[in-house]
Amino acid sequence: MAVLKHPIKEAERYLDNARKVLTENAGKQGEYYTDPKYVKAAGNYAWNGVLVALDAVTDVRKNLKKGQRLDIKDYQNAVAKKDKKMNMPFLAAYETLHKTLDMMEIRVLL
Repeated sequence: MAVLKHPIKEAERYLDNARKVLTENAGKQGEYYTDPKYVKAAGNYAWNGVLVALDAVTDVRKNLKKGQRLDIKDYQNAVAKKDKKMNMPFLAAYETLHKTLDMMEIRVLL
């Protein structure tokens, strides 16, 4: 993976893209988004932004071999080494943005 000059700005760009997808494409009824395709896309953009930010502030990718993929446990261990109090917010972001995106409707998160 290439080293980004401003990884936190790149992570913010991912989050901005997630907001843009939700506001422009997701279709809102009341306080819920109704189009699961765009909700899932926005969640994936936001989750990738979280991972880009974590890559910037942790050494999670330091010992990767070529072609090796990271697991959620790798990120969780890296977050715990940095600050144990951040584990719960990290896992909450994982549950919200990555695991539960198959729901048909999701409350406004961003």
